[in-house]
Amino acid sequence: MSKGLLDLASMLDEAVQVIRPVGSYLLSQKVSQDMVETKSLNSLVSHVDKTAEAQLVKGLELVFPEAGFLAEEGTGQAAEGVRYRWVVDPLDGTTNLIHGLPVFCVSVALVDGNEPILAVVYDPNREECFTAFKGGGTCLNGVPVSCSGRSALSESLIATGFPHWDFSRMGPYLEALTAFAGGTRGLRRMGSAAIDLAYVACGRFDLFFEYSLQPWDIAAGLLLVQEAGGVTCGFNGVLDAQTLLSGKETFAAAPGIAEQGLSVIGQAFA
Repeated sequence: MSKGLLDLASMLDEAVQVIRPVGSYLLSQKVSQDMVETKSLNSLVSHVDKTAEAQLVKGLELVFPEAGFLAEEGTGQAAEGVRYRWVVDPLDGTTNLIHGLPVFCVSVALVDGNEPILAVVYDPNREECFTAFKGGGTCLNGVPVSCSGRSALSESLIATGFPHWDFSRMGPYLEALTAFAGGTRGLRRMGSAAIDLAYVACGRFDLFFEYSLQPWDIAAGLLLVQEAGGVTCGFNGVLDAQTLLSGKETFAAAPGIAEQGLSVIGQAFA
């Protein structure tokens, strides 16, 4: 089956029908500290993550049975050797949920090799469903959206994620943070990379950067930004699909400020 034969629009509609109830499930759950496991430094998981992922995998298997899975908690058929993969984060923003902050979402992408071709980021707290498929544009609750038209970094709002387990590049990160703090309208840290990227796609944020993420954090958000007319690449400005999907370096911006933003990043991380 080739990408050209996939009915991505119909698959997207079916995927949304799977994902929305999972978001409702997340809202219904109360998670206490004694229900949380620590996978690694500042990487938390609860029964909510695992149950939500199982629900997603069960539903998405029906949408596209031939696809494998790359899911944060390891549910579903392994993706090795499979052309198409569902890249699933059942709860992006676990730490926020645990601490009672209403900023979390379900993030799902279908990738062809290393190229996202379908994306859903669903924020149940705000009832906002961001969707995209390759060549079909980006929508918020069914209404087309696009990246901001700003052309001056000084007029932009920047999103980032603070390093929380890999502190090997803290020096360059803080240098970039300082430059953006002094040269923009402000910085925000939501605690969910998928939401950050969705907000770049709809023009709420003008630029997002972070390092040492995982594919399930960003796969859906990257396509949302791309289909909304934005720029996605590594910190060196190079668009290499495999490296970008790895999450090692994530840069996404409105087209009018991408070059200015990359200049700041490049100087800091040179």
